[in-house]
Amino acid sequence: MTNITSKKPPLYPKTHILAASGVAAILSLALLVFPTREVEAKKTYIGLDLDNPAEQFEPGSDAASLINPEDPVPTPFAKTVTPAQPESTALASPVLAPELVEPPRNPNERQLTVEKGDTLSTLFERANIPASTLHEVLNSSKDAKKLTRIKAGQVLDFKVSDTGEFESLSSKLSSMETVSITKTADGYSFKRDLVKPEIRDSYAHGVIRSSLSQAGQRAGLPHSLTMQLANIFGYDIDFAMDIRSGDEFEVIYEDKMVDGKRVGNGNILSARFTNRGKTYTAVRYTDKRGNTTYYGADGKSMRKAFIRTPVDYARISSRFSNGRRHPILNKIRAHKGVDYAAPRGTPIKATGDGKIVLAGRRGGYGNAVIIQHGNRYRTLYGHMQGFAKGIRTGGTVKQGQIIGYIGTTGLSTGPHLHYEFQVNGVHVDPLSQKLPMADPIAKSEKARFMAVAKPLMAQMDQERSTMLAQNKR
Repeated sequence: MTNITSKKPPLYPKTHILAASGVAAILSLALLVFPTREVEAKKTYIGLDLDNPAEQFEPGSDAASLINPEDPVPTPFAKTVTPAQPESTALASPVLAPELVEPPRNPNERQLTVEKGDTLSTLFERANIPASTLHEVLNSSKDAKKLTRIKAGQVLDFKVSDTGEFESLSSKLSSMETVSITKTADGYSFKRDLVKPEIRDSYAHGVIRSSLSQAGQRAGLPHSLTMQLANIFGYDIDFAMDIRSGDEFEVIYEDKMVDGKRVGNGNILSARFTNRGKTYTAVRYTDKRGNTTYYGADGKSMRKAFIRTPVDYARISSRFSNGRRHPILNKIRAHKGVDYAAPRGTPIKATGDGKIVLAGRRGGYGNAVIIQHGNRYRTLYGHMQGFAKGIRTGGTVKQGQIIGYIGTTGLSTGPHLHYEFQVNGVHVDPLSQKLPMADPIAKSEKARFMAVAKPLMAQMDQERSTMLAQNKR
């Protein structure tokens, strides 16, 4: 009897069967998800690698995107290979929502942003407007020449006709100013539009740790107002010598606002400065004749015949002395003034009104200015780098006016100002000399002044109380 053995189909490992089932499921799902046209446009080749079951789908492949990481189905041991050929436009180009599509620009409008190194000539060239037109525009009026003062980041809006001829140019110079020039039948018309800002009172409080400049910056006070603050109290406080850590100030000042944004600042309306435990106050007041100055809250003038120091933020490098050794001559020689060390080019101010006796070279003083203040007082400023415009012998100056700049001319070892103060021809120490006072507010103005001063002082007190209450929270 012959045994006939039937040939059984080969048995595969269970893991291989599961893998094949998984791949089949993925292919079925792909055919359901993608339209036939798209499947043909992008073919996916799947090869089973049963000898390397650790290999997974490549991240980012279409097949991998079909697998839900939370799906309990075992991960198939397959790899997706995508041919390097163009994909269907339907897959490659996402459709944007209608509101995201930018409308086409008007071909008659050309907007250019000024880049570093640009001139008005290069901008006209980029706008495809001939140089001859630029020449006509700039020569149309004195105001038109203001258009040449451009800066990086500034935007210029050109308008041209259908034939490409220049029609107008406008540019926003700041939040408050826009200039434009337009071609007319008679030539060109220049226009300057100014937005009137809203004036709002603002409050700032600062405590000095190292310098007034840094304290002002921390308090959010613009640098120009910090300088204004120093000038207001400069008659009583020497900001080069008197300032101490812990000194503090408060100011109410004008903020200029446009559309809720700060675009600049005006004047300090009132201020308080505490220096070494002593508090000084100041109120800005304009009298009936239109003269504006600062007075103390009691009506006494903040202004004196002389300010304490001729240089802002300077360091005293040498004091008044009758027995100092000269750093260059190396011998004992009286130092009849005060030296203020500061960077070369720092402005120097006249400490009082007067007549210029000398503006020129003066021996070891180098470039010097000597000012006569009435009959009793005379001041000298030495080692200047140069003189300010208009400063000449025989001229007159006002208190606080810039007369020159820090230098190192004459017998000088470094950039500084040598400042001398004479009373009736005798040198005195300007740091200890009691300065003459200016007149207080006129009696006829006193009531009107107090009507301005009291509300400002009350406002400053209220702002301070609010600030302290918030800090305690």
